[in-house]
Amino acid sequence: MIHKFSLFGTNIVVDVNSGAVHVVDDVTFDILDYYQKLHTGEIKKKLSTKHEEKDIAEALGEIKSLEENGLLYSEDTYKKHIIKDKREPVVKALCLHICHDCNLRCKYCFASTGDFGGERTMMSLDVGKKAIDFLLENSQGRRNLEIDFFGGEPTMNFDVVKGIVEYAQGLEKKHDKNFRFTLTTNGLLLDEEKIKYINENMCNVVLSIDGRKDVNDKMRCRVDGTGCYDNILPKYKRIAELREQDNYYVRGTFTRENLDFSNDVIHLADQGFKQISVEPVVVPEGCGFDLRKEDLSKLYKEYETLAWECVKRDKEGKWFNFFHFMIDLTQGPCVIKRLSGCGSGCEYLAITPEGDIYPCHQFVGEAQFKMGSVWDGVLNEKTKEYFQKSNVYTKEDCMNCWAKFYCSGGCAANAYHFNNDINTPYKIGCELQKKRVECALWIKAQGV
Repeated sequence: MIHKFSLFGTNIVVDVNSGAVHVVDDVTFDILDYYQKLHTGEIKKKLSTKHEEKDIAEALGEIKSLEENGLLYSEDTYKKHIIKDKREPVVKALCLHICHDCNLRCKYCFASTGDFGGERTMMSLDVGKKAIDFLLENSQGRRNLEIDFFGGEPTMNFDVVKGIVEYAQGLEKKHDKNFRFTLTTNGLLLDEEKIKYINENMCNVVLSIDGRKDVNDKMRCRVDGTGCYDNILPKYKRIAELREQDNYYVRGTFTRENLDFSNDVIHLADQGFKQISVEPVVVPEGCGFDLRKEDLSKLYKEYETLAWECVKRDKEGKWFNFFHFMIDLTQGPCVIKRLSGCGSGCEYLAITPEGDIYPCHQFVGEAQFKMGSVWDGVLNEKTKEYFQKSNVYTKEDCMNCWAKFYCSGGCAANAYHFNNDINTPYKIGCELQKKRVECALWIKAQGV
């Protein structure tokens, strides 16, 4: 299977199964429309009014050589790999819901403004310690372990964050483990003491902001309805500078209210941020903020505008990294990651303030997905198997999609919430993902 597209005058061809990416001339680009459908003579005749015969012949020879070397129309060997893979997955990452409460009332919040549809509660240190114990017991030989501090707003329960970090670090040597911590925050409660602690103990930090002041403050409101932009921006700048513009993201969400989201990314870049992620909202259809099929053409143009800006600024010495354009063409994710994605429900789990276990943070509060509790350490094997067996070959929409090894089948939670099945992907998300990959490949083709 191949995928071909042209962007800003550059013709790009992706060989899906080998991962090879080719920048080709117009002759080769046109031939590939017919290469597996017509004989050589028919192709030459078909394109004779558009290209010289010698150029067509030369291009045909190059295509045949690439095909023979497994770089075009290559065989899919991944499916055989996943059938043979019998490894039992180990838990390697936990998302700790430190706080089911929040001091913002973001209009698009998937977590019901922090309470996940339940009571507003805080995780105790005892629950946090049990979660660490659970991870140690279920990570087997995995040495590097990930802990994400999530909410709600985790800085509302910051002493417990610190207590969990201290507890986990105190067990590293005994169990030959290395903990990496990430914290996601809306920034309102950050002060010099918290910033210092975060920079000393968190391997990564996610700083929530939606971009331009009017866009951010319209969506990300305090409990009293006022905006938060002016409060958080200087704090975020300080964190980014102290972290030498690495190991953080300013992370935003765009909705139908700001389909021109490229301006929000560029605004954040103009504020000096080098690590930026502004992602499409995922909310119920008809809520007003939801992205719709008719918005796609506009959103495609926004991604193209952003790709052009990334290359332009790189050449001007003003580089910034846009998370959704990150792509590794040399090594990239391992085979299992390419096929199965984030590992939710088996390798990655979420823990509530009460110690309940869910497949990921986006399933928290949905009783049918509760997998167990850190207090007994027993996982629901049926649910675990449901997630473990999900991959690009169990998803009919993915099997014949050229981008399947880049997105690994997409988000299980989004699939379930839109289609009641983790194996039926969220269509809008798929289309945006494919466009982002095309833009990312074009950026690579420009040498960035």
